[in-house]
Amino acid sequence: MANSKYEYVKSFEVEDEVMFPNVIVVRIQGRNFRGFADAHEFEKPNDERALNLMNSCATSVLEDYHDIVFSYGFSDEYSFVFKKESNFYKRRASKILSLIVSSFTSVYVTKWKEYFPEMELRFPPSFQARVIVCASLEVLQAYLSWRQNDCHIKNQYYTCLWKLIKSGKTEVEAQEILKGTQKQEKHELLFQQFGINYKTIPNIFRQGSCVLKIEVEDIVKYANNGNPIKRVRRKVIMVHSGNIASRSFWNSHSCLLKELGSFAEDINKVKPEFVKSFQFEQKLMPFTWIVVRIDGCHFHRFSEVHEFEKPNDGQALNLMNSCAVAVLEEFRDVVFSYGVSDEYSFVLRKDSQFCQRLASCIVSLIVSFFSSMYAMKWREFFPQKELKCSPYFDGRAVCYPSKEIIRDYLAWRQVDCHINNQYNTCFWMLVKSGKTKREAQEYLKGTQAQEKNELLLQHFSIDYQTLPVMFRHGSSVFWDKVAARTHFGYIDDFTLKILELSH
Repeated sequence: MANSKYEYVKSFEVEDEVMFPNVIVVRIQGRNFRGFADAHEFEKPNDERALNLMNSCATSVLEDYHDIVFSYGFSDEYSFVFKKESNFYKRRASKILSLIVSSFTSVYVTKWKEYFPEMELRFPPSFQARVIVCASLEVLQAYLSWRQNDCHIKNQYYTCLWKLIKSGKTEVEAQEILKGTQKQEKHELLFQQFGINYKTIPNIFRQGSCVLKIEVEDIVKYANNGNPIKRVRRKVIMVHSGNIASRSFWNSHSCLLKELGSFAEDINKVKPEFVKSFQFEQKLMPFTWIVVRIDGCHFHRFSEVHEFEKPNDGQALNLMNSCAVAVLEEFRDVVFSYGVSDEYSFVLRKDSQFCQRLASCIVSLIVSFFSSMYAMKWREFFPQKELKCSPYFDGRAVCYPSKEIIRDYLAWRQVDCHINNQYNTCFWMLVKSGKTKREAQEYLKGTQAQEKNELLLQHFSIDYQTLPVMFRHGSSVFWDKVAARTHFGYIDDFTLKILELSH
């Protein structure tokens, strides 16, 4: 990022490092997934295609991130366990959870057609995430036991509920019948009224799914004498187990023992309150402006794969702007946003109580929703290009106490836009004229703004000030109160506009 007099705003950023030797777990869960399931007509109580889509997303996450060694999921949630010695993103909680939830969401959208070929994705799926800091392996064991027990309890309840509803009961009547019933009573209800032995229901419904890594030997090449040369590599697999927190399950997978350690003994009952006490929660300071800044992850590579125009691709920037508009429409506490290149900053109103001002919830929901919209809107802006890989973003939340400081924050980001765009415009014009990237870097080393302007004008006949404002100054999205005409006359309404900043 460029140096300027506004650099001081970085001092308001608070580091949220998860200290060693805590084991990091990122748990993601669907936002309003009951409505999402209804809109897409998921089978009740379980839709196997929807669960397999979730499993496929978890598999992709483990394949992409080597530091994640185990994950467990059911329904609309998944938990990802990092190896004990992980230094991923310097163990910064907000960065870790935002990247994982963004990756998962993007893959969910891009893989949708693979599992629901006959159904359009009607509105964007999004997930919220939180970090659980496991102070010991016993805490991790208790956490996994808690989540799988939750799977058992919820699946048995909803299996009974939906069988009763499908038999003619109303939802209220079915809830009354099940009120206060114990596990054995639910077993008997299913067997006696519907002829269902609960234990024969597919494991994916009753036990949830595990995605983990195993070590396998692969033939990488053959020697001159024809003998195979093998190398050990890690492969991602999916399994089902009745007790993922048991010593027998853990000991049967060498990667888990190697990267996390062994469980000392089996456990029985776990109090959820005990596990919840290890949730990593940062509550943001009240009556301060909250800014959530998201940045594209590996977007240099992403732009090369999709052949974006250099130094600026207007369609790619308009896609980012369209996603920002969608964020403001979805989350009404966001009152202003500013974006450039592959980043966007979202400003929440000072008195916002969105997510009870919990940083993990705010950041994960905005990043997840933005990622979802980016993947869904791709065809709208690139109708001739296939989305070859999923877009990922990371994010963080920072509090600013006054209008003056929030103004300086935005000025800092716009100065960064000015400096970076001017440099990149010169750089890519030099490269397109025949210089190597290294030669272009050396040519521009130490040059000032006026020298870059003269370079563009004299060598390429480009007046920098005539380039599109969106490239030079970035874009803003905010609510603007205007009179909107309807069939019933004039009313006061709010409409979103993208305004290119000129200062």
